[in-house]
Amino acid sequence: MFPSASSCNGQESFRQEHGMERQDRTDIAPPLKGSLDEDPQAFEAAFTANFQSVHRFLARRVGSALADDLAAETFAVAFRRRDSFDPSLGEPRAWLFGIATNLLRAHWREEQHLLTLEARIVGEPGPPVTESDDDALARWVAPYLARALGLLSQDQRDVLLLHAWADLSSEEIGSALGVPAGTIRSRLSRARAELRHYLGDFDFDRWLFYEKDAPTLEDRER
Repeated sequence: MFPSASSCNGQESFRQEHGMERQDRTDIAPPLKGSLDEDPQAFEAAFTANFQSVHRFLARRVGSALADDLAAETFAVAFRRRDSFDPSLGEPRAWLFGIATNLLRAHWREEQHLLTLEARIVGEPGPPVTESDDDALARWVAPYLARALGLLSQDQRDVLLLHAWADLSSEEIGSALGVPAGTIRSRLSRARAELRHYLGDFDFDRWLFYEKDAPTLEDRER
């Protein structure tokens, strides 16, 4: 997934507001060489490396329009609290996703509404004939996954999606949310169990059901 025009516009607006120079490469996260508080270039490097990935994460959860505002707010909060980041923890990526996730908590209803709408989509009765078509497979499974995610608690969903969509480890998620890693692993395990209970024999790597026919939403609600 490539960044939308709106995400790029939001990124540029934040740069202008905070007096940052534009940098062309945004897909490489350079090592953090200084304190975010003491070295302005360190914060700019963190912003350049992480804005688009944070925006994509937010857009997948609450839609691109709201993600524009939340991504900008994430980095505004990070800028104000940059003295609280501990460089000994490594790169600020997990810290930024933690801020974004905390901001999302005020928009639980919007996320639930989006999941409900997506769960109502009626697509093809079976998976695409060509399994290599990743986009088609994702569209086909989206309603099932949306309904399943909607059944998770907020804590479970946050941990699961930080792991699956932000690619954070249990330790990184724990550090980002201020929760022990053991608690994160427990929440992640319960979230996976809930999804498997709802989705059945589902291969998350290939986005396919093992059964010959995919379960209907009515089947899983019984």
